[in-house]
Amino acid sequence: MNIAIWGDELAAWVATAELARTGNRVMVQSKEPGASSLKAEPGLMDAIQQGFADGAIIQVDAEDAYAASVHWLAMHPAHQASALELCSRIGRTAQGDIMVINQSNFGIGASDRLQAALPEPDRQAVICLPDTLQQGQALAQFARPTALLLGCEHDGARLALQALLRPFSSNLQQLQWMTRREAEFSKFAISGMLAMRLNYINELANLADRLGVDIEVVRQGMATDPRIGQHYLAPGCGFGGSHFTQYIEGLADVLSQTRHSTLLKTVLEENERQKELPFRKLWQHYQCDLSGKTVTLWGCAFKPGVASIDNAPALAVIRALEAQGVQIQVHDPEALPALKEALPDCASLKMFDHRYQALEDSDALLIMTEWPEYASPDYDQLLSLMRSPVVIDGRNLLEPEYLREKGFVYYGVGR
Repeated sequence: MNIAIWGDELAAWVATAELARTGNRVMVQSKEPGASSLKAEPGLMDAIQQGFADGAIIQVDAEDAYAASVHWLAMHPAHQASALELCSRIGRTAQGDIMVINQSNFGIGASDRLQAALPEPDRQAVICLPDTLQQGQALAQFARPTALLLGCEHDGARLALQALLRPFSSNLQQLQWMTRREAEFSKFAISGMLAMRLNYINELANLADRLGVDIEVVRQGMATDPRIGQHYLAPGCGFGGSHFTQYIEGLADVLSQTRHSTLLKTVLEENERQKELPFRKLWQHYQCDLSGKTVTLWGCAFKPGVASIDNAPALAVIRALEAQGVQIQVHDPEALPALKEALPDCASLKMFDHRYQALEDSDALLIMTEWPEYASPDYDQLLSLMRSPVVIDGRNLLEPEYLREKGFVYYGVGR
């Protein structure tokens, strides 16, 4: 099929690479992703470059892209007006049947509005395919999805979409057809549920700190109930990421406007407070005086496996440390370029390519991202490098009892 990709989000470039790999002719307006975090997505740049080399991906201007029979929209949430104008233009210039696949987070009801912008609804259909890709795993998730939610109300487009997605869904057990609005709502509902689970376990962990209870033991006890399980029950210093947060904020606004509910707004507010938890533990340990201190952060990405710091807890901690005049030393295996770009004027911030270099003369180590290389460090080297062996484990990555036996002062989240 001839497919035009519109947008520069992760979903747009992953679709470009995978649709080209499976025999389609894919048209884009740029040679490569613009954001450095997308360039760091495992395998993505290699797949795009291979697509260009094979001629399966071609760079065109917008006028040429209008002629495609399939249009894939993966645009930034702020560009809904541009998407509506685009659909209107596509609909007016189309010579035959067209299919518009909307993977953008424009809110509940947006795909219906895109459909209304097409002048010939019998021959021009909008399908909602919610973006369920996670940074760091996006290519594999697109190629081998565990489930697909498809919002389609046009029989002809349904058959065309089945043919397009067959390379990715032939062995799929969960392929659910629904209306466009139901597909959008489902994605928002999933994000909201996950956010509430994360918020709940963090609330329990904070309570466990006060009660002298190990939240890890409690979490394992909770997981024995099959109605609960272990998924998204890992206490820590808050969640980040742009897409996940956008969906939660979007649903929170809808709930507030239509139901006067503050449920998800409270979750978001509590999550912002949770991001500063490592700083508060450090502040209390040093009895509210951090003057002259040097603090090391291991990890600034919002999760392991990505180069993005979008809404990352590390940003909140760095800002709080900077306000106290602390010398900040940071290591991250992937996200330092993004951190440098986000905080170009932070004079108290130093970045290190090696994790142990970042520990020299440090008065505390704060673990902010659960990168695998932080899970089993050389503890003797940590003791020799640090001025004060204080570890604040914002991801409960390490074993508390062992560290305390080695001579560290250890603070976890509910441990």
